[in-house]
Amino acid sequence: MAQGGVPHYHNSDGVAQIDIGAREFMCVGALPPFDHPHVFLDMGQDNDIVCPYCSTHYIYNSRLAAGAADPASAVYKAT
Repeated sequence: MAQGGVPHYHNSDGVAQIDIGAREFMCVGALPPFDHPHVFLDMGQDNDIVCPYCSTHYIYNSRLAAGAADPASAVYKAT
């Protein structure tokens, strides 16, 4: 679930890359019920990472607020 301080992102729109305002986050793949195991990803000092499950390419963007994304629809909010 998207509780606590770790942002969660998804790529239900199928975009080529997602810019995010975090270097540590969870990828859920797509919106449930089509999600994959929620995997914790840590870029470390790098500026990008590819999810090993869904191959979504995430790029750190320092201009985005913590937990934000471009496209904004990629932010996962648990209901």
